Amino acid sequence: MATTDTPKSETKFNAEAFAMNVARAMESGGKALAAYLKPRESGEVQDRPPAELTEVIKTFTSVAEYWLSDSTRSSDLQTKLAKDYLDLWGSAARRMAGEDAPPAIAPSPRDKRFADPEWKSNQFFDFVMQLYLLTTKWAQELVRDAEGLDPKTRRKAEFYIQQVTNALSPSNFVMTNPEVLRETVATSGDNLARGLKMLAEDIAAGKGMLKIRQSNPDNLVVGVNMATTPGKVIYQNEMMQLIQYAPTTEKVLRTPLLIVPPWINKFYILDLKPEKSYIKWCVDQGITVFMISWVNPDKGLGSKSWEDYMKEGVLTAMDVIEKVTGELKVHTAGYCVGGTMLATTLAWLAEKRRQRVSSATFFAAQVDFTHAGDLLVFVDEDQIAALEQDMKAAGVLEGSKMAMAFNMLRSNDLIWSYVVSNYLKGQQPSAFDLLHWNSDATRMTAANHSYYLRNCYLENRLSTGSMVLDNTLLDLSKVMVPVYNLATREDHIAPAESVLYGSQFFGGPVKYVLSGSGHIAGVVNPPASNKYQYWTNDNVKDVTVAEWMKGAVEHKGSWWPDWREWLGGIDPEEVPARSVGSEALPPIEDAPGSYVRVRA
Repeated sequence: MATTDTPKSETKFNAEAFAMNVARAMESGGKALAAYLKPRESGEVQDRPPAELTEVIKTFTSVAEYWLSDSTRSSDLQTKLAKDYLDLWGSAARRMAGEDAPPAIAPSPRDKRFADPEWKSNQFFDFVMQLYLLTTKWAQELVRDAEGLDPKTRRKAEFYIQQVTNALSPSNFVMTNPEVLRETVATSGDNLARGLKMLAEDIAAGKGMLKIRQSNPDNLVVGVNMATTPGKVIYQNEMMQLIQYAPTTEKVLRTPLLIVPPWINKFYILDLKPEKSYIKWCVDQGITVFMISWVNPDKGLGSKSWEDYMKEGVLTAMDVIEKVTGELKVHTAGYCVGGTMLATTLAWLAEKRRQRVSSATFFAAQVDFTHAGDLLVFVDEDQIAALEQDMKAAGVLEGSKMAMAFNMLRSNDLIWSYVVSNYLKGQQPSAFDLLHWNSDATRMTAANHSYYLRNCYLENRLSTGSMVLDNTLLDLSKVMVPVYNLATREDHIAPAESVLYGSQFFGGPVKYVLSGSGHIAGVVNPPASNKYQYWTNDNVKDVTVAEWMKGAVEHKGSWWPDWREWLGGIDPEEVPARSVGSEALPPIEDAPGSYVRVRA
């Protein structure tokens, strides 16, 4: 059995305490099982094989058929794996004999799972780690070298292999993780008792499904610790509340800013703690900011469509802003799917010859889905049809399902690291506003989500000019307003390649900017933090990101000041700061409003 040295300063192992903690852990395990079974016994949850399982089996079968259809090919495959294992065994044997043998394989320096020194210093853990890495490499090569797979099947196979190998990592188990084993010895098993207690609580919180806590909710309350920029809700309908933020400068830009956030998540990602708040920064820069806060829909709103979101959301917000400020035109900004909605609205307005917009800014948003990344794994006719069948009964897609899909894109960081930390080490997660927001999931109406998946991901209709909305054929080339198109370099949701490729479809001038970091941190990057960087290059036609980067200029820090300068260059005229609301549209309630507080 593997042993691990415990520093003298640490508490010695207490067998009696260990026995008590194991009993506590088993009791909590029973509670976890009861919390899992209770909603199934009452009929609240009906277990059935997930629709994705069919896709997994079908995809792996396609890979297996290639390797098993030729006996020589199959034999070579087994020989290669056996040779890798023999090399590992030989290296381990030489090391046990006292030789300084090089490893058969080493983890990536960026792989946090194997950062603990004992993965290398302890021969048992080193052997287990290398065995895992060799097997993972072999499995990935199975997919990479399988000939005749169509691109979609290969992408699915790569994604599924990644999920399986991530789940089977030795870092995810007590006896094969040196950190967890040390913690277990040092605390006489108290970590396991605490972890199983949290597991039971999280299954109960998920009503029979595991809802992994990524953040401690203490001191993270919307409207108290987050989303605190002063403002008022000045309008609401069944789809959204419209917030106007109070000015902090004597003068403001004449043209106000309307922000269209995603409805897949809540708007306060742009208004976290004050020092991170993009909204507060905009207000302090002399901009009159209006924010849409989407409803967290229930079954009664299940028939609300993409057209309804445009008309009752974006277009209605523009009408309200005109009544409050007297300005016919607005600057606009859309984040993620909110940006996709904004782009369709701009195309609709162009087709109707309505001039309502002075500029458009897109934060990590896609208008073309050719290079849409790993989310394409979940999109094909069979999977969408199965999802539509589920949504038909519920009227909505539960936010937890979409949240899990996003978490799987970075499963080591957003799933397995918390499994280890929470349930094996028994550590309560810290209070982190970003991860608290990430877990504050929203539901999606069946009609709207179906339209989005089919028209964007499956059929890619917006960029090809074949999307029909409100009986209107949309054409992005007729959108002539200036566009600031922000991508983030490590984005798993709206890949930089996808955003760059989409830039060419607009008819007006496009400034493509690439920010460091990912889908959230690359956007929410206040200047005061002095973190990351961004790149600019005027050439956006017929280039890949790699080609674009060769001619790009790197700028240290946040892209926010660059965007503010760009915005002022479009319409620099200023007027005295505006009061919130008007006589015709008096404030309804304080920001952030009541819609954002509804939790799924």
